[in-house]
Amino acid sequence: MLDKLEIYLSLSFVQHALIVGVLIALCSSLLGVTLVLKRFSFIGDGLSHVAFGATCVAAVTGLTNNMLLVLPVTILSAILLLRSGEKAKIKGDAAIAMISVGALAFGYLIMNVFPLSSSNVSGDVCTTLFGSASILTLEASTVWLCVILSVIVVVVFILFYNKIFAITFDENFAISAGTKVERYNLLLSVIIAVIIVLAMNLVGSLLISALVIFPALSAMRIFKSFKSVTIFSAIFSVICALLGMLISILVGTPVGSTIVAADVVAFIICYLIGEITGGIGK
Repeated sequence: MLDKLEIYLSLSFVQHALIVGVLIALCSSLLGVTLVLKRFSFIGDGLSHVAFGATCVAAVTGLTNNMLLVLPVTILSAILLLRSGEKAKIKGDAAIAMISVGALAFGYLIMNVFPLSSSNVSGDVCTTLFGSASILTLEASTVWLCVILSVIVVVVFILFYNKIFAITFDENFAISAGTKVERYNLLLSVIIAVIIVLAMNLVGSLLISALVIFPALSAMRIFKSFKSVTIFSAIFSVICALLGMLISILVGTPVGSTIVAADVVAFIICYLIGEITGGIGK
């Protein structure tokens, strides 16, 4: 098994897949803590389904680079879902459910009414929803794009950590302190949309929420402070992504499902540790 793993790790496409997977998991975990605390845990589902619908439209219209359509549409949807204010007639969870189901149904309808060059519509849909081996066939340009965007996400999170902390726990206090809440919510919306679009290659549309929810909830079982939860969440997510991808490569299981399975097992372990220790205050 170790010899087989060594051979695989020497291949450039496997190295690229591991780099991209780790970076996506890291970025998802950083934003995941904020989303869970703001009670927007399922925004990953909503946005991933929007991205699925946009991907279907891009496919049937023959766009060579679906990012040109998928990314702007997902960013716009993220802005609409995360906008603050009590004047919104359709509130958070209802808006996510409405957009999520609508985009998913619209995308599947488009793929059936306007079938692609491939006659296997069910296979195309399943691949988009649950991920595929496309993470192992990434082009160098895609890898560099992911690296650049991931670095930007991490740098932005570090630079605006205090502001993100403020709007996560009390937006009204942040406003009274002079923080431009709308501006930072807009920034979060754009970052989240970018992560969702990138993560579709890793785990597929239906499993993206796992990258957001499990690391944050696992960290909260053991730690109590925002900083500790964020750091542990990032470590947790990276380890589970690496472990899941390595198992997938060695055993031949689906990449996305294996990563999520690793997240679930690790969450159970963290839950038991939290029950035994009562959590760590810092």
